Amino acid sequence: MIKNYLLFIFLLATSSIFSQEVYFSSGKNYTKYIYKDANLQSSPYIQSGTGNFYEVGFVKSLAKKNILYSFGLSLNDYNAVGGNSANSYRWDTQYLGLHGGLLYKFYSYTTPSKNRIDFLAKTRLNVSTIIYGKQEINGIYYDLIHENEFSGIVLESSVGLMAKYAIPSFGALSLGYSFGQSINVSNSSKERISFSTNQLQLGVHFNIN
Repeated sequence: MIKNYLLFIFLLATSSIFSQEVYFSSGKNYTKYIYKDANLQSSPYIQSGTGNFYEVGFVKSLAKKNILYSFGLSLNDYNAVGGNSANSYRWDTQYLGLHGGLLYKFYSYTTPSKNRIDFLAKTRLNVSTIIYGKQEINGIYYDLIHENEFSGIVLESSVGLMAKYAIPSFGALSLGYSFGQSINVSNSSKERISFSTNQLQLGVHFNIN
């Protein structure tokens, strides 16, 4: 946990030096587990679950003003539920990761009050690892931290859209949506789990320079 706080402080310190914008965003993850057993058979009893996400990072323009890159730290809940007439299941997991991506500002609108609304398309890659994981089966809890399907390195690629409302002398507020697909690249077991996630995002952006 101390290492996580140190990484967070380092990120904020470096972002204030090299970025033109620091942001914080939070929202909801709607996650579907895609499970394959050793025979590559999927389970019909797993249903989508909801969870939260939090991220902090910085954004800076490239040579072209309408293309930007971002880098940051993220914490994601990837949860699911399931069961049948005899058993009930629940998975609660948290993944801490680093992400980097590109944003493309494809349209801007100026309101009658002279505030600007930017519309952006975005794509990014997130590299994360599990820091908390529990599976509940009929009221009994099992630790997932050391299970091969959940531990190790998880890569998530995502695409999305964002609307950003500029507030003079402050920064901006944003509302966004993204769809991500993840895979565990270090899983050596025959059982496979990947995550398919729809994410709703609300962000606060602070101008640095």
